[in-house]
Amino acid sequence: MRIRHHVNPLRSDFLVPRGLFLAVEPGREAEVELGCADAQFLFERAAQDPARQEIGLEIRADLVDQVNLQARSSGARVEAHFANANVELPHLFAPGSIARFFVNFPDPWFKQRHRKRRVVDDALVLACAAALAPGGELFFQSDVFDLALDALAVFEDHPADLANQAGPWSFWKRGNPYGVRSRREAWCEETGTSVWRMLYRRVTAPRAR
Repeated sequence: MRIRHHVNPLRSDFLVPRGLFLAVEPGREAEVELGCADAQFLFERAAQDPARQEIGLEIRADLVDQVNLQARSSGARVEAHFANANVELPHLFAPGSIARFFVNFPDPWFKQRHRKRRVVDDALVLACAAALAPGGELFFQSDVFDLALDALAVFEDHPADLANQAGPWSFWKRGNPYGVRSRREAWCEETGTSVWRMLYRRVTAPRAR
């Protein structure tokens, strides 16, 4: 199957919220990957702990279908949903319902005129903070330093109740703390490519809507 590597998230048909709401199963820890692609990261997380609910958001519909087909055939508790996270995330989850958000190697959009397409912006950080449970985590990683620095600036400049676990304006230097790898991360390790990571934790209880 031929699947596009990049999709413009600012395309007009991606900017209309569809009213999607994703319920977390009661008593079950839920994790969400923003831009899950083939969801290798989530499938490995599900193998670690099959009791968790693993949710992937992806803007490429063909990949969503592929992930869900793999989940059904393997029995893994992984589900993918077609969504533009920058538009729909504020409405997708109940406050305090998510244990962890992962942003693994998002599209870098190198050209200056395309930087507004980058996934980490003020609205996304606010939405993640609102959906995280107290003590919940937001993990970001990229092999593009400029992109990672840009994301760090958004996180640090934002008043959301998220604490940088490496200290203010610092990258996380103790490797991937989750014990699983996305396909891109595996490639970075094999080629010796540097990866810049950030780990934030929700330090206060989210406000009810």
